[in-house]
Amino acid sequence: MDELLEKAILVGVNVKHDPHFDYSIEELGNLAEALNVEVVGTITQNLDRVTASHYIGTGKTEEVKNLYAAMDANLVIFDAELSPAQIRNLEEGLDCKIIDRTMLILDIFARRAKTKEAQMQVEIAQLQYMLPRLVGMYNSLSRQGGGTGGGFANRGAGETKLELDRRKIEEQITKIRRDLEAIKDQRETQRKQRRKNSVPVVSLVGYTNAGKSTIMNQLLAKTSDEEHKQVFEKDMLFATLETSVRQIDLEDNKNFLLTDTVGFVSKLPHHLVKAFRSTLEEARDADLLLHVVDASNEDRDYMMEVTNKTLQDVGVKEVPTIYVYNKSDRADAPYPHVNNNSIWISAKEGAGLDELLEMIKKEVFDDYELLEMCIPYERGDLVSFLNEKAAIKETKYEEEGTYVRAEVKLEHKQKIEEFIV
Repeated sequence: MDELLEKAILVGVNVKHDPHFDYSIEELGNLAEALNVEVVGTITQNLDRVTASHYIGTGKTEEVKNLYAAMDANLVIFDAELSPAQIRNLEEGLDCKIIDRTMLILDIFARRAKTKEAQMQVEIAQLQYMLPRLVGMYNSLSRQGGGTGGGFANRGAGETKLELDRRKIEEQITKIRRDLEAIKDQRETQRKQRRKNSVPVVSLVGYTNAGKSTIMNQLLAKTSDEEHKQVFEKDMLFATLETSVRQIDLEDNKNFLLTDTVGFVSKLPHHLVKAFRSTLEEARDADLLLHVVDASNEDRDYMMEVTNKTLQDVGVKEVPTIYVYNKSDRADAPYPHVNNNSIWISAKEGAGLDELLEMIKKEVFDDYELLEMCIPYERGDLVSFLNEKAAIKETKYEEEGTYVRAEVKLEHKQKIEEFIV
């Protein structure tokens, strides 16, 4: 999309009274705004099933055409993934540029992608989306450029060009896939290394704009003085596409890795989920998920449903989860408040972070045991080892040696077994 101001009409079909329809249209408007597109009108229709040829009925097509002209719009955005035939028929019928929800999301992702990996993931999803739609895209391009040459004269050349383009796109997809595989192997090696170092991994998941990056930054600010560790955060859809991994160091020689994943959205394009699969698999290997929910949004239950469904799609199963209801300052919920595996916080205000850290510790450090030891003075090396690796609760110097009470990782227990009292 160009930088010239685009004015769009949103079009949606409410199939069989979908309870989430209004929210989906509102979200489509937010997605459009994320690309600086001004929404100047909305047209919706209730149907039992969408119309195969044009997605909307004939009468509605006429209505869209009239509103488009009246509002001086230059774009129509549909709240669904349209088939190649539907795009072609709509562009002919409305004589304007048509974009569907998938194209809109792909465009946002393309603009937000910063790392090489994210850029390749978006590109592969875009190419797979384009492949079956090439014919329509030629029509669309000639529509935007006014078209040159007369009617059927160069049809043969056009078809040859289509075939060439198809082949080019397929080759491009294969090449990117190969490059992504290499990155995936690298990521797998890093994961194995983390498992070997037995540092627990906690993964932030949730709907886009629920506040995952804010929570990450607040936890970092709480536990570290290093400013450069902060991740990008902004009140907008899909601010984070890259997976950030940061180490959170706690005061008692314990630490865990916190990973932040791309946010989800309803009707997230299938190609995109597949392309981002390796990034989302960070969550699959986590020891604990923090499912971040925007507590102030009345559609939060639906958002949680979408997040859980997307996680299932990438094979995230049976990972212990803490539900973090963020933005409680904007909701009518008391906070900070803990109830079983749920917590209400306001990350922006920093309220509830201590409680959240306690919940995380309880989940990921269950392989520690509280031990009392009396270590002979000639074994100072063991006291140093404990100071470095264990969470020391108390140290006393007694006649027969150093008395230490500490939480010790089970894998280190053997080393000090003989001195346990």
